[in-house]
Amino acid sequence: MRNISIFGTGSNVGKSTITFLIAKIIKDLGYKVAPFKAQNLSNNAMVADDGSEIAVAQYFQAEVLEIPTTYHLNPILLKSGQKNLTSLIVNGKVVKDKDVREYYRDLDELKPIVKEAFLELNSRYDCVVAEGAGSPVELNLMDKDLSNIFIADEFNTKIILVADIEKGGVFASIWGVYNLLPKKLKENVIGVVINKFRGDLTLFNRGVSIIESEFKIPVLGVLPYIQFNLGFEDSQSLINYKQNSNINAKRVGVIAYPTMSNYNDFEPLIANSNISLEFITSNINLDSFDEVILAGSKLVAKDLKWLKEVGLFDRLKSTKSKILGICGGYEMMFNRIIDSEHIEMEEDYIEGLGFIDDEIIFIKNKIVKSGEYNIFGKRFKGFEIHHGVSKNYPLYYENGNIRGTFVHNLFHNNTFQQYKRRTIDNFVYSMKQKLDIKRIIENVF
Repeated sequence: MRNISIFGTGSNVGKSTITFLIAKIIKDLGYKVAPFKAQNLSNNAMVADDGSEIAVAQYFQAEVLEIPTTYHLNPILLKSGQKNLTSLIVNGKVVKDKDVREYYRDLDELKPIVKEAFLELNSRYDCVVAEGAGSPVELNLMDKDLSNIFIADEFNTKIILVADIEKGGVFASIWGVYNLLPKKLKENVIGVVINKFRGDLTLFNRGVSIIESEFKIPVLGVLPYIQFNLGFEDSQSLINYKQNSNINAKRVGVIAYPTMSNYNDFEPLIANSNISLEFITSNINLDSFDEVILAGSKLVAKDLKWLKEVGLFDRLKSTKSKILGICGGYEMMFNRIIDSEHIEMEEDYIEGLGFIDDEIIFIKNKIVKSGEYNIFGKRFKGFEIHHGVSKNYPLYYENGNIRGTFVHNLFHNNTFQQYKRRTIDNFVYSMKQKLDIKRIIENVF
């Protein structure tokens, strides 16, 4: 059985979704399938079953496929760092912060790591579905493309193109990507999936005919746009969420600072019709919210400065609404954050909101762990990913209208898990009807 690469004709075309969709369909045929992404650039991470840190997209894909999570699914993860630096996570562990140019210069050192991870999955599963990144035909970077070109060439994968019709220019993007691919990879293209079509699908019948007859590329399906409020990988996918709330729903505001992270924490709130969720990006009155949440942050000091610059820092200090801090947001609640090792900021310290009478100390060895937690009178399965530590409140704090914790997944419960499974199953069923499964399967055997 051949492995599959999912190439996008650009960024944010739905590669992550199509990856789990194709993988789930093959799994349901009785095969063992694993998702894979050689290199992911995302501030949203999860703690895998093996204790490693991987991108949320690969974690979510593995959940859909009901397989153990491991760094092999995402051996290279890049997160935002100071200035032009990026935080490099290899095999689930932080290595160092690197300048982008330095990262590309040392890329050949990462290829054996990516190859080893892929081969490990290949030995354990019948099929690996490898998600690409951005466009595979950035001509000036093709020799540095780990997720698309390297994997497809090294392992001779079959390739499915994904194009987003909602963006416009769908014909040019398909034609351009297909014809700019190296000859070997071009010959391995099974066909193209047209994604995010709004309205009557038959209106694109002429388009399908053009792609197949003039471009000579099989169209594997035209997929309708269906709202899917799960597995948010980036801010672009987050801002497209849709919520159906009751008229008397509890109003919850989430402060969405520039490097907000782990917004998957809020998927259960979006799914709850008794909650009306709003992401706050400007200086507005917070008193109208029943609760305000300080979300996770990749660069806590930078986001704390942003709060001060836009005026939300003072709003938070004066509001009578309940305030909850999660991970980076929790750290902002302390008197100050001390970073003498300069892990996240140039300064030695920065003043916090002062809600909690203690200090946060940044340590080099990042805390990455998961388990069962008892917090705020509830028990749940959560995880921690943070450099900051508190001596007096190492896990959580609660007093009056202020509470906070280092632990993610606070709102996840059995009701949400049932909703999640039902939503995934319905989504896969609906999309499966629009795909040429026979053609895909014939090409991977």
